[in-house]
Amino acid sequence: MSSLRLTARRATLAVTVFIRGWILITLLQGCSTPSSRFDLAASEWGFQRERVMGAGYSHAVFSNHRPAGSHGILHVYLGGDGTPWIAGRWIAADPTPRTPLALDLMAKDGAPAIFLGRPCYQGMAEDSGCEVSLWTSARYSSQVVDSMAAALRYLLQRDSYSRLVLIGYSGGGALAMLLAHRFTETVAVITVAGNLDPDAWATLHGYRPLDDSLNPRDLPPLPDSVAQYHLVGELDRNTPAWLLEAALEKQPQAHIVVWKGFDHACCWEGIWQDVLSCVGEGRELVEE
Repeated sequence: MSSLRLTARRATLAVTVFIRGWILITLLQGCSTPSSRFDLAASEWGFQRERVMGAGYSHAVFSNHRPAGSHGILHVYLGGDGTPWIAGRWIAADPTPRTPLALDLMAKDGAPAIFLGRPCYQGMAEDSGCEVSLWTSARYSSQVVDSMAAALRYLLQRDSYSRLVLIGYSGGGALAMLLAHRFTETVAVITVAGNLDPDAWATLHGYRPLDDSLNPRDLPPLPDSVAQYHLVGELDRNTPAWLLEAALEKQPQAHIVVWKGFDHACCWEGIWQDVLSCVGEGRELVEE
């Protein structure tokens, strides 16, 4: 009898945990989805959305409508990992970033620019071929990078751009470095709080290893012709400065700037136009 009572109690506890988890996820997601909120933020900035096919996956692309200049340069923004996990326990149904910092930075950009979404992000998690690994262990995998590269190649050819500036925030920094190796058109890479060594980052935080992902640290140095600016906040505990510096040991031309008083998300919008001005003019980027 006591054994039956214990089994019943365990079953009741399991149901209770499930219900509480479901309530937590519902509360965190709210009435709207992360994708719909991301689209709303893009719309408020006046960006136009289109769906572009890559290598097996569709990508959301947002454009700022700036007229192409005589230099044929396109700025490509790559967002962070978003929320692959809910409360560290449940895989998110929609990993789209809740705080679209990359969009906010793009809104400060006076050059022609696009935000290039990842496979299965921005409302496409139910697309054919989408698996949860693409926003968890394989978030920087060959599948992801190949598809993003194919979508970007199409856009370059369609719109006649000949030079690229790749700009990555957080996990988008890893993608910026990985994509830079695939495009000879790349003239500069800018990362903001970039995760440039996913293996060391996962170990630092005690996260599950990203076993199915590529690691930018394992790649050879980018050509000297590619300018590199890597910005990190002094107070960043997610991707601390020492982690960034170690990840860039093989990139002797990389210029690292540690910004006092900044953390992982604050306060990059306030300096962004100055950053772009320095990069565009080839000047040294220093904290003022």
